[in-house]
Amino acid sequence: MDTTDRPPAPARATRLPRGWAGLALSCHPGPVVAVTVLVSALAVGSGPGSGRPALITGAVLTGQLSVGWCNDAYDVLRDAEAGRLGKPVAQGATSPGTVWGAAFTALFLCVVMSFACGAAAGTAHLTGVAAAWAYNLRLKETVLSWLPYAIGFGSLPCLVALSLPGSTWPAWWAVAAGALLGVAAHLGDVLADIEADLRAGVRGLPQRLGAARTRLLLPLPLAAATAVLVLGPPGAPGGPAVAVLCGVAVCAVVVTTVCAGPRRGGSWRKTALAGTVVVASADVALLLTRGTGVA
Repeated sequence: MDTTDRPPAPARATRLPRGWAGLALSCHPGPVVAVTVLVSALAVGSGPGSGRPALITGAVLTGQLSVGWCNDAYDVLRDAEAGRLGKPVAQGATSPGTVWGAAFTALFLCVVMSFACGAAAGTAHLTGVAAAWAYNLRLKETVLSWLPYAIGFGSLPCLVALSLPGSTWPAWWAVAAGALLGVAAHLGDVLADIEADLRAGVRGLPQRLGAARTRLLLPLPLAAATAVLVLGPPGAPGGPAVAVLCGVAVCAVVVTTVCAGPRRGGSWRKTALAGTVVVASADVALLLTRGTGVA
């Protein structure tokens, strides 16, 4: 699932050489690696299967690459007009045609490897990839901008679970937690660009809410994902899981209070971002611990 990567070193981006380096950076490597590693870990921990984790990893990797390249190729004019740094296509480090070619090649490989995991698993995963492409091409500009992220992240536990022998659907709480993390990823991803997006005519849900309301909303899906992962599985939750839930709740309250309180320089933004990262890390750890509910 695409979560737009913005390299923090503008000077380096402007000196970016043409060719493979620009192509590699235009795929949004941070989110690509993060999502691929998470799902690979879920696949390894979900159960046996000769070559199954490798196929899942390949399907997710190529799917994420296709989404990232599609995003930068489609938005090249908008990124150039907004003067966004760290965008190799907009800066001329690689051509839109090259990136479109890479996107469709990765998409083809994604289809092949997804269906190699099984018909049901492949269909579930490609539904998420299709939703991500729909976000890039149209839905990012609508009030439904959050939906492709929810579908995309929610489809990942389905890919892992349905690839197992017997093709069993994952537990509802695994899918719900993935979807909630996807919504949080969307809010956090666009937060820094809301003002520029509005000037460019992009009016997704966060842009309609505005930066202040989006900052207040961001901790809620993260905390909800934690609650689902702790309380959703059958049986009484263990002490460590309850401690994580309590810690996340406190962190969400602190982040919300900081966002709503007096703003002194940029420190409140850093505090809010740090709290969000902490909550997201706890959710990912819980998801890895809980698996997909079928292992």
